[in-house]
Amino acid sequence: MRRLFCIQLCLVVCQVFTASGQELIGSVQVLDESVKKLVAPNAQLEILAEGFSWSEGPVWISDGEYLLFSDVPTNQIYEWSEENDLQVFLEPSGYTGSEERGGSLGSNGLTLDFEGNLIIAQHGDRRIARLRVVNPWNPEPAYQTVVDQYKGARLNSPNDLVYHSNGTLYFTDPPYGLQLRSEDPGKELDFEGVFSFTPDGEITLLVSDLSRPNGLAFSPDQKTLYVSNSDPERAILMAYDVMDNGGIENGRILFDATSFVKEGLPGLPDGLKVDLDGNIFATGPGGILIISSDGTHLGTINTTQPAANCAFGNDGSMLYITANMYLLRIPLLTKGAIP
Repeated sequence: MRRLFCIQLCLVVCQVFTASGQELIGSVQVLDESVKKLVAPNAQLEILAEGFSWSEGPVWISDGEYLLFSDVPTNQIYEWSEENDLQVFLEPSGYTGSEERGGSLGSNGLTLDFEGNLIIAQHGDRRIARLRVVNPWNPEPAYQTVVDQYKGARLNSPNDLVYHSNGTLYFTDPPYGLQLRSEDPGKELDFEGVFSFTPDGEITLLVSDLSRPNGLAFSPDQKTLYVSNSDPERAILMAYDVMDNGGIENGRILFDATSFVKEGLPGLPDGLKVDLDGNIFATGPGGILIISSDGTHLGTINTTQPAANCAFGNDGSMLYITANMYLLRIPLLTKGAIP
């Protein structure tokens, strides 16, 4: 299935244009000279589309050369490509019920499984689902639940997800999809967790002491799991050692951005990706924080907007960024893995 509906979003005038008419915002802030090997200081942050309510969860689809990303409040997944520009790919994407309710109901994080199926963190349906197509000649979305419960209790609202090479799915489960979040009467878990879910169906709670676990990613050797915490009072990026049995240990704060929040920089720790050399491209206050594996803040891609997530695309050297109402991209001098 390629798309269910098509729509072209109108672009408004932005503050900077290239000679070819492309809209640009932001800048690259150099804090350590080594960041110049990852992104050129004069690299241009390009607006590809705008007008979203809260763009999230980008994933590059190599088979077809296009990007998918969520617009969480509108319950849609969009597709963007050089060839076809912007189109609605899937609706509804995260809440398939008929009863009207509040909360951030749409899809959030997106990834691909090892068969190339789209795996969706569905806030409204409170599950992780695999997208199926019933009839390719008249495509209607059909979802197969991957996981929706822990010890008989419904999950809060799965937010972001990543696969280990052994097939185990790791995901975060904050309360953003619940109408009253942590105070919602329908909340069945008394914590916000980080979980693993094995191919044979075993779910394990890995972390329960983070107030708002959000984005997550593995180091290139998969020996470290990074998890962001999008709490303005504890805006941190955690690192955990991954054990042979899939569990994690030795949790420690790799980077603390709480002072950036207090300075008024827009955004919180949210989605993140890791390049092939282990450098972390983490959304946070100010945009995309580029952090080395030892926790050194090398520089920031200033998006001017709260940034929600990012993904490597094309040959791995283009970074696509979902930031509030925008879909952005910037060329890199490094490369990241494509799912």
